[in-house]
Amino acid sequence: MNRWLKITSVTLIFLFTFCHAKKEKITTATSSSQTTPLPTEQTPVGLNLGNLAPEISLKNPEGTLINLSSLRGKVVLIDFWASWCGPCRHENPAVVKAYKRYSEKKLKGGKGFAIYSVSLDTDVQAWKRAIEKDSLLWQSHVSDLRGWANVAASQYGVTGIPSNFLINDRGIIIDKNLRGEALINTLDKLTVH
Repeated sequence: MNRWLKITSVTLIFLFTFCHAKKEKITTATSSSQTTPLPTEQTPVGLNLGNLAPEISLKNPEGTLINLSSLRGKVVLIDFWASWCGPCRHENPAVVKAYKRYSEKKLKGGKGFAIYSVSLDTDVQAWKRAIEKDSLLWQSHVSDLRGWANVAASQYGVTGIPSNFLINDRGIIIDKNLRGEALINTLDKLTVH
């Protein structure tokens, strides 16, 4: 009888502790949902797929500050390049093609497609000429004109260009280093038909 009583007591203590812990988690989850943090606030910031892309705040050629987060709601290609980079300039027609094709389309994970171009230039005039010559139609061109010491390139671990990150409407990294037809194919798969 004593043995049965001990087993029952231990079981009841375990169940009480387990249920109380569960109730606490449910209460905490319910009360924290009252503050309703955005899903992206709970996602770790980083450079891996599934991470929230780190914020970038740099100026355009005219000196206006443009934040990466200002493009939330769209699928965004964060494109690292420079006017002096031959492979980047060779890649630009594919990026322009993607922009023209998808900028107005409804995509899974975003209303349209945008490009946030981060230049590793040091000469603002060379940068402007390359934007014009390559017909880079979008508005979000940014740089700190520090070349390889560019703060965003450092933050994103960029050691070679062209380099890019594709993020969804909430700023989550969904792909990386898409070039040429790989970018088109990825965006095509995201297109809502």
